[in-house]
Amino acid sequence: MAVDEELFTAVADPGQPGAWHLTWVSGPNAGYGYTTRRSDHQWADPPDLIDGARAFLAEINPETGYLED
Repeated sequence: MAVDEELFTAVADPGQPGAWHLTWVSGPNAGYGYTTRRSDHQWADPPDLIDGARAFLAEINPETGYLED
């Protein structure tokens, strides 16, 4: 999935309905990403996943490539 010139993989978790594991594959830290899950256990649409990835990227420290503490 391409998000503002960054690449993510999005894998649905069949064991957790509505959960997606997103990995930032173009980021500086191999395997880094996050998991998102809707409270109603429905699967998010691609635009929702893209919005979530944008929000994730907005919180990344450009010096470390990780989320701020």
